Amino acid sequence: MTSTATAQNLSFVLEGIHQVKFEDRPVPELKNPHDVLINVKYTGICGSDVHYWEHGSIGQFVVKEPMVLGHESAGVISQVGSAVTTLKVGDRVAMEPGISCRRCEPCKGGKYNLCENMAFAATPPYDGTLAKYYVLPEDFCYKLPEHLSLQEGALMEPLSVAVHIVRQAQVSPGQSVVVFGAGPVGLLCCAVATAFGASKVIAVDIQQPRLDFAKQYATTSTFMPSKVSAIENAERLRQENDLGAGADVAIDASGAEPSVHTGIHVLRNGGTYVQGGMGRSEIHFPIMAACSKELTLRGSFRYGSGDYKLAVGLVSSGKVDVKKLITGTVKFEEAESAFKEVKAGKGIKTLIAGFDS
Repeated sequence: MTSTATAQNLSFVLEGIHQVKFEDRPVPELKNPHDVLINVKYTGICGSDVHYWEHGSIGQFVVKEPMVLGHESAGVISQVGSAVTTLKVGDRVAMEPGISCRRCEPCKGGKYNLCENMAFAATPPYDGTLAKYYVLPEDFCYKLPEHLSLQEGALMEPLSVAVHIVRQAQVSPGQSVVVFGAGPVGLLCCAVATAFGASKVIAVDIQQPRLDFAKQYATTSTFMPSKVSAIENAERLRQENDLGAGADVAIDASGAEPSVHTGIHVLRNGGTYVQGGMGRSEIHFPIMAACSKELTLRGSFRYGSGDYKLAVGLVSSGKVDVKKLITGTVKFEEAESAFKEVKAGKGIKTLIAGFDS
């Protein structure tokens, strides 16, 4: 166990399945004049972090070497490179944790979230942000307005995921939107859809406490599926919410196959379906309904150009409240117990405070 009294850059490191430790690592150096050094103050626990801790891999991404966890963070600038012009020491920033290469076709085409050489925090082999210090390019840091807290800043990462999903769905004023999954991202999708002017926002989940929270957070109504076919659930969902021929937009933030099916069936002809949640790598899919309705189907992956900036703007203007999602904050030294709490399904969003030696 690393002594916290003398640690310079204490980091929370995953060594293997359920094997974590605190390790003092060197303070990272600024190797690019456009980079900044950030003293990380708060980090949210994401489902992917827990998945790596629980299983050691996500799809083709396998933890082969010790890896620092965490990617939902905010902090304070402690050093700036010689070419940095937009930030100064002491600035409080939300941290976008994926650094694209800026050279591949997706990057040059404006879709850097699809970068072929993305270096994303806490995705093997790249270390994450659960450390005292972390380095980012200045343009991946978003200065927080004075009235926003660093805790809110840490929520900009999941909010940016939701912003990207809702932008993929092209939600517009007056539309009806059904969101499957009332976890953090699903709840934030509801909030963003509301901010975009949707007239009906319906959250779907199989856990009543989550639906209870969703109802007082950012929805017009909620829905709990029954143990019947997706077609039957979709029909009841339409009837109970006066959706007529169907919803304009369906968003899945759960990754659950029954939700995917119900989402396709609840849409009107010509509706839009966006897959934001990741579940099994392959599922059965109601392709006939998707074709005969001539649906627009889109995937959504992380966040792209303008998403973080819009996320900060939505919270700054009061259109989206992320504070309500914060269940609690634990000390850095209690990170492992926090992971266990999140794995057990307790709370909505738990934050780990930064290490202060």
